[in-house]
Amino acid sequence: MASNRYVVLLPNIFYHTGKPPVLGYPIKMGDEATMKRIGELRAGLPPAAQERDGLAYVDYLSKQPGVKNGPVGVVGYCFSGAMGMRMAAAMPGKIAAVASFHGGGLYSQDPSSPHKELPRIKARLYFGHAVEDRSMPKEAIEKFEKALAGWGGKYESETYEGSHHSWTTLDSPVYNKPQAERAFGKLMELFGATL
Repeated sequence: MASNRYVVLLPNIFYHTGKPPVLGYPIKMGDEATMKRIGELRAGLPPAAQERDGLAYVDYLSKQPGVKNGPVGVVGYCFSGAMGMRMAAAMPGKIAAVASFHGGGLYSQDPSSPHKELPRIKARLYFGHAVEDRSMPKEAIEKFEKALAGWGGKYESETYEGSHHSWTTLDSPVYNKPQAERAFGKLMELFGATL
């Protein structure tokens, strides 16, 4: 991102729960200890905290020397895709673009489901979904895409064939280089059109 002339802020979104490393061992999805720790981390970041923290991140970034006053883009991976949506809902005049890759829990029956924030969002949205993703199964993707279509804003939502949850992460066992590069291209396309 920085080599494409964007100022990047990568906060520890889990600061409520602990200092890095928030997992003191290799992540093994499905492993009981890993899943328990991920649950603890998520519990420390409820929707209201995501919005509040997002406001603070954007405020901090906007005040840095060399940062132009203008629209902001957000990118999220896994459940931080939902955080990006909540940030866009909280700052409709500031957040111009949100991208989410292998985002989890974007559509559910929970009263705080991120898709319910769509009416407050003015940003352009991009979603790159994984296949066979327990955090965002095919049925949830279909319902989410119906909600997006009813929203009326600008968006793109697609599933990356052959790409499993965390396919964009270089050290992930399911890293998919061609699809990760394609995802990065989509991100640059989104930001280039909006920022």
